[in-house]
Amino acid sequence: MPDQQVTEQAMQHTAKIPPHIAIIMDGNGRWAQKRGKKRVFGHKAGMERAREMAETCGELGVKYLTLFAFSSENWKRPQEEVSFLMDLFATSLKNESKKLHKNNVKLTVIGDKLGFDKRLQKAIDNAEQLTRDNDGLNLQIAANYGGRWDIAQAASKLAQQGVTEITEDLLGQQLITADGPEADLLIRTGGEQRISNFLLWQAAYSELYFSDLLWPDFDAQALKQAIDDFNRRQRRFGQTGEQVS
Repeated sequence: MPDQQVTEQAMQHTAKIPPHIAIIMDGNGRWAQKRGKKRVFGHKAGMERAREMAETCGELGVKYLTLFAFSSENWKRPQEEVSFLMDLFATSLKNESKKLHKNNVKLTVIGDKLGFDKRLQKAIDNAEQLTRDNDGLNLQIAANYGGRWDIAQAASKLAQQGVTEITEDLLGQQLITADGPEADLLIRTGGEQRISNFLLWQAAYSELYFSDLLWPDFDAQALKQAIDDFNRRQRRFGQTGEQVS
């Protein structure tokens, strides 16, 4: 469970909670290796941290939380690790979906679901169906997802509809996240400073925050620091500072 005192302090000291927080959860394997364990040990710890982060964001009043769990490029990893991740994903969906439902969380998996085996597709569908009417935190798990894929599939849909004059609005309506807002704050853990094909369209005006903490170490206090940093920035969206002040 997240530290309740830390969560309350975050609410007291944060001027504005970003409506949509997106996180690249990087560093699970390195976290495990630093402890002399296999990478899969880190993925288990990372899954637990993801659950805690969803709880914290729900308590803070975040409307959307998008977690980058498995990219379309991650299939290139060792087969043993990929197989473990798929099993962990399926098991977590089965074990956590009732808890999410009880806490009024709506779960959506964004990405090319057809890339998963039938068992995992069924687990995804069951979790989404169970939580679809909830109106609390919208938890989006990006799995087999890539920003370029998302834009390409949106353009393909428009082409199939016979649309010849493609506008930003029309394309945006076909993105897999079309029902939700663009990301306000994009966090990456693990010390790397890139977005790795994540929400390329939806992060066009996101505030970027990079943490040196490996994902299993990114707790409620670390999230508070990221939100505090977000609140020290001026979001201008192409305007001057005077216009938005």
